[in-house]
Amino acid sequence: MHNQTCFLLYYNKYGDNDAFLHCFSAEEGYRSFFVKGIYSSKNKKKPYLFPLNLLNISVVKKGSSQSVSTISKLELAAEFYDFNDVKTNSILFFTAEFLHQILRNEDQNHQSFSAIYDFREEIKSNNFDAHIELLFRFLKISGIAPLYNQKKYLDPESGTFHEEISNAVFNDEISDIWKSFLENEHLKIHLKKTQRNDVLDSLMVYYHLHFTGFYIPNSLAVLRQIFE
Repeated sequence: MHNQTCFLLYYNKYGDNDAFLHCFSAEEGYRSFFVKGIYSSKNKKKPYLFPLNLLNISVVKKGSSQSVSTISKLELAAEFYDFNDVKTNSILFFTAEFLHQILRNEDQNHQSFSAIYDFREEIKSNNFDAHIELLFRFLKISGIAPLYNQKKYLDPESGTFHEEISNAVFNDEISDIWKSFLENEHLKIHLKKTQRNDVLDSLMVYYHLHFTGFYIPNSLAVLRQIFE
């Protein structure tokens, strides 16, 4: 028996009652699991399948670390939080979709796991900028953060600051916000309603340029509508 503590990033139904779970675990990083009967009428654990729930998973180890293992036991690893707030749910869905992209090839990484854990704690406190803070934090974890200097505008393509603007998304206001995060990755900010989407736009542009294969999460459109 092999036990893992995992954040659920994504899941897809298989057949009538089963599912594949795609998770990021503290012990092994990104892993996929097969769970039987989770959608059956008698199974009471279907509510566990919510983005970024922290799960305790027990499996019988088979083959290489890349093979899909079948779950023998599935439990919540922490107190279950039923997020009924539409804003919170939209943030969780977006963040899980984002993490599912950038962590797919990631092995054990305590920094990444801790960052997700901290994000969840912020969400519990109704920090509606927590996902933006997390995306900035993962720039450093992934090693693609811009190089900080005192010049005015961030050039997203080169990842450096210049005196002349090179991309309309990265105006002086957005560039200043980026500088604040680069100086302090644990910065807690309170963005204005008009800033939030602009900052997210800038992050999507930057990740697309610097993270191979990155695409804009489908759930971003819903997130935008919720916060408009």
